[in-house]
Amino acid sequence: MCRGNRRERIFVDKRDGWTFLSILAEVIKRHCWRCHSYCLMPNHYHLLVETPNADIAGGMHRLNNRFAKWFNARHEQTGHLFERRYRSIVIETDEQLLELVRYIALNPVHALLCERAEMWKWSSYGALVGVRDRDPLLTTARIVAAFATSPERAVERIRTFVNEG
Repeated sequence: MCRGNRRERIFVDKRDGWTFLSILAEVIKRHCWRCHSYCLMPNHYHLLVETPNADIAGGMHRLNNRFAKWFNARHEQTGHLFERRYRSIVIETDEQLLELVRYIALNPVHALLCERAEMWKWSSYGALVGVRDRDPLLTTARIVAAFATSPERAVERIRTFVNEG
C-alpha cells in the first residue's frame, strides 16, 4: 500500500486512475508479477501481488516513480506525490492471503465511498466476483481455488466471506 503525501489525493479523476492502472499493467508484465487484488482510493492504493522473482522493490519503484512523474506533470505540481516508501507485508498463509483480499475489497466500503465492495469501480473485486468484465491485471486462480473447485460456487463463497467482514 502507498499513501499520498500529506494524505492528499493521488487520484483526482478517472484519467489518473486509468493511467495508474496502465502503468501497473506494464510493471506486472515486466516483473512477471501475479496481481491477486488491487484497490485505488482517492489518497492511497492497495496491491496484493505475488513476486516470483523477489523484485518487489524494483517494481514498486518503477510504478510509483512513473506515476508520480506523470501525475506531477499533468497537475503542474512538483515534489513528492507519496508520503513515504510503500508499505509491504509478507503473506505466509492462505488465511492471511484471504483476509487481505477481504480487507482490500472492503476498503472503499469502510471509507463510506460505496455501500458494497463490488460497487467500487477502482477495485479488482467486482471482476473477481463477476459483476464486471474480466480484469486483465488480475490473476484469480489462487483466490478462486481457495474457496471451491467450481468457479460459480467459489464466487458465491468469496462474496459471503467478504460481506461477513
